[in-house]
Amino acid sequence: MHETTQLLIEVGALLLVLSVLGRVAARFGFSAIPLYLLAGLAVGEGGLLPLQASEEFFEVGSQIGVILLLAMLGLEYSADELMANLKTSRVSGILDGVFNALPGALFAILLGWEPAAVVALAGVTWVSSSGVIAKVIRDLGRLGNRETPVILSILVMEDLAMAFYLPVLSALVIGAGLLQGSITVAIAVAVVVTILYVALRHGRFLSRLLPQKNAEALLLGVVGLTMLVAGLAEAVNVSAAVGAFLVGIAISGPVAHQSAQLITPLRDLFAAVFFVFFGISTSPADIIPVLLPAFALAVLTIGTKTFSGYRAAKRAGIAAPGRWRTGLALTPRGEFSIVIAGLAVGAGIEPMLAPLATAYVLMTIIAGPLLARVPDTAWFKARVRKTPVSPPTTPVTTV
Repeated sequence: MHETTQLLIEVGALLLVLSVLGRVAARFGFSAIPLYLLAGLAVGEGGLLPLQASEEFFEVGSQIGVILLLAMLGLEYSADELMANLKTSRVSGILDGVFNALPGALFAILLGWEPAAVVALAGVTWVSSSGVIAKVIRDLGRLGNRETPVILSILVMEDLAMAFYLPVLSALVIGAGLLQGSITVAIAVAVVVTILYVALRHGRFLSRLLPQKNAEALLLGVVGLTMLVAGLAEAVNVSAAVGAFLVGIAISGPVAHQSAQLITPLRDLFAAVFFVFFGISTSPADIIPVLLPAFALAVLTIGTKTFSGYRAAKRAGIAAPGRWRTGLALTPRGEFSIVIAGLAVGAGIEPMLAPLATAYVLMTIIAGPLLARVPDTAWFKARVRKTPVSPPTTPVTTV
């Protein structure tokens, strides 16, 4: 059979399966993300029906999915709202890093790993999955909730921190000297600052350049600009997700609203592809030996992430249900964690890191969307209903 023909058959059949899984999830009222991941495991290496021709398609599609998820999240908020929430959440962002990077580092030290692997595992446990969380928030109808800006602020601070963390980790794993490592970090900082400046200062001008009255041209323009900026950011070791999010922030007014409507179907398609590819890239056989350590690490860091998110929402004066929604929504780890582990393993650093990170991320990415629904249950609401609202310790900007 011709390779293109087989690719079409595999992609078409898998998308139909995802459609059925999405309907099942909607029927029972939970997120489809865990089902998409399990579907990916079933068709990946070592799965029940391994793909033969379409893995590369799903790999590229998964990258587009993350970019569109973050761009759409950026379209929901203005540049002023972003900066106000970053100012009010900077302390929470620092505490988030300390509470969630430290367990990974200590875990690696207990395993006797070398310093580069310690730094890598700290990053794996630190950063939440912006792509997964963006979809969970949308699926649960929480975009307009009062705690959503707090969640967004922490995610943005984590993504921006990755712009500095990844170059440092790269320098460690390749044994780069002080000068070379400093140059790499300086370039990354300059790129992030430049993109952020353009988004904040010239976003209105950028919106006027986009063809609002022509839906087809607007769709092509927004998607093209988003992917271009994401690619340029990636080329200089800055997260593509940061670039995509800042493009969404830069587009404002009616153009942003119309762009969000046009991009939504594309976002949904490629987001599903992203979660499937994550499962495809995971071999079940490699996971089995590290299940217990990964489970212990997952339980520990789900707890620390919930605590840090809860504290961040409490600082913003949000009531107890919103605090729990914040903390539990932040628990999934995902794309960054896999990138970090792959970077370290690719350089010959600790071969156990890759399967451990994969099992860990898979556990949190399945548990996270399920845990995010807990604050909406009747029994949970009854338990926290009498919790008093704390006055905010910092000014709050609401959407």
